Amino acid sequence: MNVATKSFKTLKNLSKDELTSKVREFEAGLFQARMKKVTGQLEDSASIWRMRKDLARVKTLLSQAASKAKTA
Repeated sequence: MNVATKSFKTLKNLSKDELTSKVREFEAGLFQARMKKVTGQLEDSASIWRMRKDLARVKTLLSQAASKAKTA
């Protein structure tokens, strides 16, 4: 099992409020990484790709939770 699958499984157990705070956290981290890239301070450029994927995972879970709430 890879790291992405593990993190996705742990994210699935979070509440809607916790997921919303994770979105803010990932967006802030992504912004900081982009600024470091522009200024030449970012050592691992692949970290931006990983942050984008993590952000997409959290947003997917939020949209799934919203659609479940509408049908329930």
